[in-house]
Amino acid sequence: MVSLRCKLVVKQEIQKLGLHCVNLDLGTVEVLEKMTDSQREQLSENLMKYGLELLDDKRNIIISKIKGLIIEMIHYSDEIPKVNFSDYLSEKLGYDYTYLSNTFSEIQGITIQQFIIIHKIERVKELLLYDELNLTEISYKLQYSSVAHLSSQFKKVTGLSPSFFKKLKNKRLRNLEDL
Repeated sequence: MVSLRCKLVVKQEIQKLGLHCVNLDLGTVEVLEKMTDSQREQLSENLMKYGLELLDDKRNIIISKIKGLIIEMIHYSDEIPKVNFSDYLSEKLGYDYTYLSNTFSEIQGITIQQFIIIHKIERVKELLLYDELNLTEISYKLQYSSVAHLSSQFKKVTGLSPSFFKKLKNKRLRNLEDL
């Protein structure tokens, strides 16, 4: 649950079951009453309709929180804090980074760093499509050491240079205008 919309959906679905939400936070929900097995099953089915998943396993909950924090920081923050992601995640979740990293890699099949890079590149794509910032500004905003580093990572992930990606966008727009 990263977005406000997700939290509202979860809260509504809990209320539909006659339960009262006491605390609703990143990846966790606390209800006042004891939830029955049938209520848990119903909640799980209802959340699936929205593409949300009810997690019971501690490790899956931790992974969900890691993903949520990374996505929130990269996609929804105005500026990424100037701290290491490892320190940030450890501090926010209260676990040693080695434990978080090993758990994430074991279950997800990729490292936390790879997950961060994938999301940073998705954010770069968004920013390039919005056409509000140039590559230097995007590089600074997403804490890249240089434009060259951003460009290299972008090409490694997408197979395209940022400038070629932008040209493709402009070409598609022109083709749409010609219709």
